Amino acid sequence: MTTQSNETNLKIGILSFAHGHAGSYASEIVQRPGVTLAGVWDADAERGQACAKQFGTTFYASEAELLALGLDGVVVASENTHHRRLVELAADSGVKAVVSEKPLATTVEDARAMIDYCAARNVKLATAFPCRHSPAFKRLREQIQSGAVGEILAIRGTNRGTMPGGWFIDLPLSGGGAVIDHTVHVADLIWLLLGKNATEVYAEIGNGFYHQEYDDTGFLTISYDGGVFATLDTSWSRPKTFPTWGDVTLQVVGTGGVFELDLFGQQLEQYDDAAGRVLWPNWGSSLDGELVDGFLKLSAGEEAPDTATGEDGLRALEIALAAYKSAEAKQPAAV
Repeated sequence: MTTQSNETNLKIGILSFAHGHAGSYASEIVQRPGVTLAGVWDADAERGQACAKQFGTTFYASEAELLALGLDGVVVASENTHHRRLVELAADSGVKAVVSEKPLATTVEDARAMIDYCAARNVKLATAFPCRHSPAFKRLREQIQSGAVGEILAIRGTNRGTMPGGWFIDLPLSGGGAVIDHTVHVADLIWLLLGKNATEVYAEIGNGFYHQEYDDTGFLTISYDGGVFATLDTSWSRPKTFPTWGDVTLQVVGTGGVFELDLFGQQLEQYDDAAGRVLWPNWGSSLDGELVDGFLKLSAGEEAPDTATGEDGLRALEIALAAYKSAEAKQPAAV
């Protein structure tokens, strides 16, 4: 993990704490020397004021007031369907960089518009994909690049979790359930491993766990250029009593062997009477911290090649949306 120079005086703002990751990003930002969390805004004023107090900054009642501060960078962590509006507002304010929580948008049209809008204003648009910063994942990439895996034949991925509730299951705000929420992380990782575009998705999507309007179950088979295929379980299949939020795993099958990765396998076993259950708290590198460091570089006008771009966010979104089309048509859908 890198830190900014003490001579740097970056001013960062956060638009919305609707997404749970916003608190983690704020915590990382306020720990960086030479960086100021200049203020926050939230449509939920009570939540925004509480977060401002928690992180020692100012709550602004409107987006315009916050963006008038002359910020260098903005974090957008709102409900999914508000990403485009807030990203474009930030881009208009003169910032150098904006990082949007994933999924980048809920439609291809919105995602492309966000990318083009930021590019026209010379603003770097990043997508919040922290998993690509995992040291274990980087080691797996090194093994593939060294030839140890041989020719990759197939990849099995999972991003299973607990059902988050709240606006995540309010389709006008989320744009979908488990599939749009959990496909994009692993789709991004597979892209980095293969360097090839997905061509087709076949998906089985359902609501068998909670039996509500939103999808809580998703199983995807993704075909890539060159004949490689991947499977991905994106389900909200972990019960409330599960010891941790979920998982991100990869199994890469190649002619040189099978390589397995558990991104959050570094964990303790905690017997918690207050929680009334066993917990698995993670330890090790802060992936959100690595993400924030890359975003801060972009906000300082520097390059951050390991940070996911808007194009990366769009590429992953296209796979999730193709999965919904496939499930509806009950046949493979082109990406």
